[in-house]
Amino acid sequence: MTEPKIEEVLEHIWTHEEEFGKRASKDMLSQWIDPRVADAVLQDMLRQKLVHMYNSLIVLTATGRKEAEQVVRRHRLAERLLKDILAVKHDTMDSSACEFEHFLNDEVTTSICTLLGHPVRCPHGKLIPPGECCQRAKKVLRPLVLSLLELTPGEEAKVAYITTEHHPRLDRLSSMGLLPGTAIRVHQKQPTLVIQMGETQLALDEDIARDIYVRRSH
Repeated sequence: MTEPKIEEVLEHIWTHEEEFGKRASKDMLSQWIDPRVADAVLQDMLRQKLVHMYNSLIVLTATGRKEAEQVVRRHRLAERLLKDILAVKHDTMDSSACEFEHFLNDEVTTSICTLLGHPVRCPHGKLIPPGECCQRAKKVLRPLVLSLLELTPGEEAKVAYITTEHHPRLDRLSSMGLLPGTAIRVHQKQPTLVIQMGETQLALDEDIARDIYVRRSH
């Protein structure tokens, strides 16, 4: 009964440390989950040795950190799948990912990661914890999905996803036709990065190009 709640708390602890660089506290539990079950969930986490308590601070154990990392990985991969493949709207993507992540086992998670080309960031621009499949792909193959900046002149690719959190920038790129699935070719990199989309050439600033991830065509 409490397993989804435990996963939810583990994810909140991970993201809190990631964003603020601080330990989570017991008082935060009632902000993250139903206050009526917060104490029971915390006791279960202590019993399973997922966390330690130091006064009011909640500290992940090695086991808890590994579990939290996997929960965050599933959530952020679910976000990528919902946005890039299923085209779920941004305002419902996060809540959908929260529900979806609880149904993903290790095998399905690996399959989704491989399908997406082992993405490194979620749609919000946050790092996706890598899995064993990502490490294998790095050793055996050249990256299937990489930043547009890493392509060389003449290389062809298709846009995989765009990680920018700046909605006006995303709207501008979309209005120019630069969307997931769009075929592009790097025309030049110096003095300015220029890409070819069909009959259209588009010059991109470096900070914009860095947010665009592509899948090589060959």
